[in-house]
Amino acid sequence: MKVLVLGATGSIGTAVARELAGHAHTVLALCRSDTSERDLKALGYETLRGDLRRPEDWAGAVREVDGVIQAAVTFTEDMGDVDRGVVDALIAAAPPSTPPVRFVYTGGCWLYGATGDGIATEDSPFNPIPSFAWMVENGGRLIASGKFSTAVIHPAMVYHRAGGVFTRFLEKAEAGAPIEVWGGPETRWPLIHRDDLAVAYRLLLENPDLKGHFNASAQTGVPVGEIVKAVAAKYDAPLEVVIRSKEELVAEHGAWAEGPTLDQQMASDKLRRACHWRPRFDAFETSDLFA
Repeated sequence: MKVLVLGATGSIGTAVARELAGHAHTVLALCRSDTSERDLKALGYETLRGDLRRPEDWAGAVREVDGVIQAAVTFTEDMGDVDRGVVDALIAAAPPSTPPVRFVYTGGCWLYGATGDGIATEDSPFNPIPSFAWMVENGGRLIASGKFSTAVIHPAMVYHRAGGVFTRFLEKAEAGAPIEVWGGPETRWPLIHRDDLAVAYRLLLENPDLKGHFNASAQTGVPVGEIVKAVAAKYDAPLEVVIRSKEELVAEHGAWAEGPTLDQQMASDKLRRACHWRPRFDAFETSDLFA
């Protein structure tokens, strides 16, 4: 398949593009700068110059591909509006083809809100934090449009060798400083390694009959305190932590900072059954991060 990948230089998109290319798919990567275009071409990808804020300039490429993966986000105050513009432009440009172009759109675990002792499944109602509520709406627009065969994937908290959601922990531990915990040590995070997540994207892409919402988590919910202890032990860092409240974090970083403070659990049974997806890293301690 030839696949338009939005966000191919981002944290998730980097792994997704690599996974696709490794399984004989052709990656057409959207890029905004000369530097990213050069880097992407060096990896063997085809490139498409364009800006997420001007999707009308490049959305016509959807007529030349078999699939689209949206793993790009600006992380600006208007990120929801930017994403809506991308979604609307692609819907408008999509051909009335049979079969329809496959679309894998990225949601997230924070769309379920805090679950506490409950476990979020695809049947759970969405209760998104306000900063990312647009993902629910825009994913729904794609599904309802009928222009694509659409799957919305909801990744758990994503980690990898460079850190991912563990980045803050690793930086403090490497410096020998106390690690900041957002929320509290008992706060649970569903987890997934980036490479396992990339496989989930590929499998959903390759199975266009699978439509709707799919959760992607390797571990249902791990207390942040356990993660911090493992990181501290790896770097022989202090075991004491600095607890940061949601209120002070939001005041310092913005509304999105509520996300890491959510006590969440999320299951991925539907994805495992539908795609025979089996994560390689089913415990974060076994990942290359701790090798």
